[in-house]
Amino acid sequence: MGDGQVEVPLQPSMPADHLDMRTRIDALHGYLDLDAKSREREELEMMSSQPGFWDKAEAAQGTLKKMAMLKGWIDSWAALDQRLKDVVELRELAVMEGDESLIASMDKDAEVLEKDLYAFELKKMLDGEDDGRDAILSVTPGAGGTEAQDWAMMLMRQYQRWMERRGFVCNVLDLQDGEEAGIKGVTFEVKGEYAYGFLRPEIGVHRLVRISPYDSNARRHTSFASVYAYPVVEDAEIPELKMEDMRVETYRALGAGGQHVNKTESAVRMTHLTTGIVVSCQTERSQVQNRENCLKMMRAKLYQYYRDEEAKKRDDKKAKKLKIEWGSQIRSYVLDDRRVKDMRTGVETSDTEAVLDGDIDQFINAYLLMEAEKTKDA
Repeated sequence: MGDGQVEVPLQPSMPADHLDMRTRIDALHGYLDLDAKSREREELEMMSSQPGFWDKAEAAQGTLKKMAMLKGWIDSWAALDQRLKDVVELRELAVMEGDESLIASMDKDAEVLEKDLYAFELKKMLDGEDDGRDAILSVTPGAGGTEAQDWAMMLMRQYQRWMERRGFVCNVLDLQDGEEAGIKGVTFEVKGEYAYGFLRPEIGVHRLVRISPYDSNARRHTSFASVYAYPVVEDAEIPELKMEDMRVETYRALGAGGQHVNKTESAVRMTHLTTGIVVSCQTERSQVQNRENCLKMMRAKLYQYYRDEEAKKRDDKKAKKLKIEWGSQIRSYVLDDRRVKDMRTGVETSDTEAVLDGDIDQFINAYLLMEAEKTKDA
């Protein structure tokens, strides 16, 4: 270097993974239309400050929930954006100063950020009208007696563990014990951010193949159970729900083996006479609470029923293309071969124990990605 020349340290180039995340975060800002979301949030905040806002409590609660959802999108994106800026800035400083320890630390932070960005990208796929709602989740055994009822109970536990991992709140609305083992059915209310959106991919028939613990000859048995999810809705959203169109019956709750567990008729069964939809609840000791739970389930089922009817009338090709039929087998659990495979996406794992312990995000995420691709091509 000649006299009078000053050595200027080279600016470190941004690593490829940082550039990739920068591109993805910038793309998300436009895809999510965050500017419009910010304007909508401001409008709702102004509305919530007006006199008489709480005169209609249910509508007010809906507005506050929408505000919280918009805030969640805006704040989550801003946090990812700031974290990447911090990682890039600190890593560049570490490279210029030759601080290998700080470089390693920032690379670890970048790995964590990439995982969080991936999770946020998955969340952006939950843009359906009902995806942000809480959910009603039902598990029902197929034919096969004790075998199928035991399988339904295994699935019940799987979803309970998954909900715990997600931080969702789970309330059992109805649970019917099996004759010898397992359950005849269970219905949950699942509360959490995008609960329905994340549970939609689980709708369908789940197939179990195993050496039966109930067969003295240790033969291989196949069992089926159906899983269905409904979005939770409020009274105001279901004008079709009128008590004069309902038949309400009460009876004594039954436990395992058909034994009566209560002396009073606390269990409730409701039938919507127009559609034939039936719901029942016997979980609570109070008939009043069981009745409330029945109404909650009926609202969800009616909402889905009328949405499906509207889609048929519109001949909605997109809905037809993406709809999961009740009778479709979506996942196979072959325990003696240590294999769980999703029939729609092809995702497969040999860690059957982890899956049955609630580790099902790989299947849910793969389905959401597949659905997004189909939507894009539609």
